[in-house]
Amino acid sequence: MPNFAANLSMMFTEHAFLDRFAAAADQGFAAVEYLFPYDHNAGEIAQRLQKNQLTQALFNMPPGNWAKGERGIAGLLGREAEFREGVATALRYAEATGVKRLHMMAGLVDLKNSQAMACYRANLAYAAEALAAKGLDLLLEPINGRNMPGYGLNSFDLAASIISEMALPNVKLQFDIYHCQIIHGDVTMRLRTMLPISGHVQIASVPSRHEPSDEELNYAFLFNELDRLGYQGFVGCEYNPKAGTVEGLGWFAPYRRK
Repeated sequence: MPNFAANLSMMFTEHAFLDRFAAAADQGFAAVEYLFPYDHNAGEIAQRLQKNQLTQALFNMPPGNWAKGERGIAGLLGREAEFREGVATALRYAEATGVKRLHMMAGLVDLKNSQAMACYRANLAYAAEALAAKGLDLLLEPINGRNMPGYGLNSFDLAASIISEMALPNVKLQFDIYHCQIIHGDVTMRLRTMLPISGHVQIASVPSRHEPSDEELNYAFLFNELDRLGYQGFVGCEYNPKAGTVEGLGWFAPYRRK
């Protein structure tokens, strides 16, 4: 049975961020993820995790100036020092929360540009080494251009080729089924091919990014496929509730922590 993690950046937004941990636990989640923890004290987050017996499944490394539209800086020339500071910051939060995997965002950059790709690979190698020293995985997530126009890592094939070519044992794919369906389609065959290099899975309905219970994907089938393929990692619920978080959790009833 898949091990679901509530995404607290999108779910339970009826509550203040630090109160979302208890809200998720009350609904039967055993794990949580979110985009960024950096606006909050790491110790306070750790306390909420411990109090509610929650596992921290994932969060992103610092993305640059998110409020001004930046979506990662790993591929941005001239930002290498800032990137390394971000790695150090992420590792401090990782130590506090016990998370075992961090996502590195490429940024709004053309990775077909050789200089941008060289910058991205160098930053990837630096981050992977720093995370490996702490026993952590570094994740790369392809993101579709409809939701994030201009994002550099916009192909699962490109991500897989980078992972293969770099051959760093703790660098893995973040397989977001929602993004895969929009970018490529043929989700099941890609899962069968790419799950061995994947360290995290995320879900949402397509095309509306709501609960994984309707629209064009058969998630009951896909959850069974994840089990059949032997996936042991977390499945992040990175979706926008259609009409209230709790009201939309009917799909989750069979998977609740007892």
